[in-house]
Amino acid sequence: MDGTLVDTEPYWIDTEYAMAEKYGGTWSQEHAMNLVGNALLDSGDYIRVHMGIDRTPQQIVDELLDGVVARVEVDVPWRPGALELLTDLHEHGIPCALVTMSWQRFVEPILARLPGGTFATVVTGDRVEFGKPHPEPYLTAAAELGLDPAACVAIEDSNTGAKSAVAAGCTVLCVPHHVPILEGEGRVFAETLVGLDASALAALARA
Repeated sequence: MDGTLVDTEPYWIDTEYAMAEKYGGTWSQEHAMNLVGNALLDSGDYIRVHMGIDRTPQQIVDELLDGVVARVEVDVPWRPGALELLTDLHEHGIPCALVTMSWQRFVEPILARLPGGTFATVVTGDRVEFGKPHPEPYLTAAAELGLDPAACVAIEDSNTGAKSAVAAGCTVLCVPHHVPILEGEGRVFAETLVGLDASALAALARA
């Protein structure tokens, strides 16, 4: 979701810097980029250590979510081509799952802006034991769609997410945004979702 359907990374980064200022910690763009695609509690632990603040990972995640959810409820920054691709997939009857390491309370205001039934299932970071890059999130999504992971195409914007999807057995369409994604088996690349529809996505997967 983050970086693929919506560009909320700036919201997260602004909230991280605000936390550093509030609690007397230090932060950097490099540290912020190291968190892209990670499970939230892992990010909370990273922030605790590298920001140097006296907060638990859970407290950090809760405060991050408070800040980012408030921003999303005002404005959802959709990525170019994302809504158009989702609409085309839905019109062609292709079942879609949302697989994100964000938690349900952050996902809800974004889902509220989409037509009902856009996603057949939603797998969030607080639903799985192991987050990306572990394959569990994508294995869970494929199982809930009733599909073999090998029949699924994952769209990812981070190397962490791509690792998760490949490990699950999916073909991955990599659309890098804030961070680079490494070349590798099972990965195809596109610069943008603009102009992609169901048939183009299928062609990329076959390639």
